[in-house]
Amino acid sequence: MNLALSDEQEFLREAARGTLSRVKTLEAAREALDGDSSALPDLWPTAREAGWPGLLIDEAHGGAGLDAFDAMLVLGECGRVLASVPLLGHLPATAILADAPRVADYLPALASGERRAAYLPSQPPTDVDQRWTADPASGLERSPLPTGARPDANGEVKLSGSYAFVPDAPGADALVGVAVIDGEPAGVVIMADADGVQVEPVRRYDATCSLAHVTLKDAAATVLDAPVESLAGAWHLAQALIAAQSIGSVETALEMSVAYAKERHTFGRPIGSYQAVKHSLTEVLRQLENGKSLLYYAGWARNGAPGEFPLAANSARSVAGRALDYAARTMISVHGGIGATWEHDAPLYFRRAQLSRRLLGGTSGASDRVAGELLAQAAA
Repeated sequence: MNLALSDEQEFLREAARGTLSRVKTLEAAREALDGDSSALPDLWPTAREAGWPGLLIDEAHGGAGLDAFDAMLVLGECGRVLASVPLLGHLPATAILADAPRVADYLPALASGERRAAYLPSQPPTDVDQRWTADPASGLERSPLPTGARPDANGEVKLSGSYAFVPDAPGADALVGVAVIDGEPAGVVIMADADGVQVEPVRRYDATCSLAHVTLKDAAATVLDAPVESLAGAWHLAQALIAAQSIGSVETALEMSVAYAKERHTFGRPIGSYQAVKHSLTEVLRQLENGKSLLYYAGWARNGAPGEFPLAANSARSVAGRALDYAARTMISVHGGIGATWEHDAPLYFRRAQLSRRLLGGTSGASDRVAGELLAQAAA
């Protein structure tokens, strides 16, 4: 196993960094929080030009034919600058559709970015909850998935229910996830403009994250012929992608903190020379490297060892979420008084940390799944 980046992957990462450097994403995030909802740039045309929408779609359908590892590199660069590129919702959705021959004709439009999809977060069963569930709109208890009766001869079904805090749902053309059809989980695709579909944009903590509550009332949906393994895999892929975003944000937080610790002097010496500062930054580095190694392993495992992908992806999510929370707090601490004001970017990364640790089942949910997987292996 070689987890070193290939020349092509290095080029992909550098190209993504160069592309995003041309957009003032942090300035836009601050303006958006100050009340200017139009400040955030539309980065979907940028993503289309770079070919990111088709990362996980094969070349036969117009995609790049790459894998999760490559998608993680792009999401990591987005996380570095808090870029609101709607890939966290689009890529897991395309992963499901790519395994559903019934809708293969829809893939070229998704690969080119002409149309955009959003993944309806659908958590597969765990060791303590054997249901497929959705994130709740409030509280901690998981919500049941939308339900429908037996599909008709064309594979169409009417669905009722809701999905909360769906990443990148505002503006998406298709909504892809899992519903309970005739008592069994099945993949579904729903057109966002169909009757009975309500997409209600919501904002929590971080203005750069596009979220919505999706409510279905007898909404028409197409049942997909994707295997259940693909449906579960999309959830784990989403965990890995949000982990990649978090790791990218940790890298920036560490770089900014170290640079400031070198240039800021007190009592005639740089603050980075004091043990308290050195130890806190070293801990950020330790958590960063730990999370990065788990993330790279998850990227390899999706195809290299599919049976290990759920454990690897959720391990990466668990560690990356905690690393970002610690790194953001440390960045505020190292920068002192200015770190807690709007004069600095540190609060923007703190907001990203607090939202990221709650989305898609949350950091704690990923940790619980890791514990369940390891206990099951130990019992076996």
